[in-house]
Amino acid sequence: MLAWLSFGLGHSWLARPAMQARLTAAFGARRRLAYNIIATVHFGAVMVFGSWAFEGMPRFALGGWTWSFLTVVAVSGWTLLFLVLRTYDLGRFAGLTQIREARAGAAMIIDDEPLKTTGFHAYVRHPLYSAVFLILWGAAWNDYGLATALWGSAYLVIGARFEEKRLKRLYGDAYRAYREKVPAFVPWRGKVIR
Repeated sequence: MLAWLSFGLGHSWLARPAMQARLTAAFGARRRLAYNIIATVHFGAVMVFGSWAFEGMPRFALGGWTWSFLTVVAVSGWTLLFLVLRTYDLGRFAGLTQIREARAGAAMIIDDEPLKTTGFHAYVRHPLYSAVFLILWGAAWNDYGLATALWGSAYLVIGARFEEKRLKRLYGDAYRAYREKVPAFVPWRGKVIR
């Protein structure tokens, strides 16, 4: 729990506008890339700590159908993750596009893409988070996996609230209207935007 709390607080702290300004001052056009590297290293540290803390814990004594179900959930999550990532500008997402734009002399470096409301985003507002939920819960076959699923899910739910505030500031009324129609993680309404 404390490891996930450290990641959540650190990730959210670095995403604040004041910290983004400091990262820009320190790294310039490499700010987004630096942010991603810091987050990845921190996430890796949480995973390594969890592996160490739960080392030697046996798998849960689950029936064969449960293992099959968890496998289908995890594989579905990984598949969804890769399909959703294909809909993003991964260069911009990683921070590499911003570096190229700066080298080309761009006057303004933009991190965000236009508001997405089609494809997977016509079903849920946060399809990447939906994929990660599936991955986390599909791997909940021992104490470590269950703890990771619980605390990782809590982080995603809380993180989504902060992300939604940022998206409202960024996209304004267009995002507010989108948010009213489309569920956050579970596509219980089906395809909302045609």
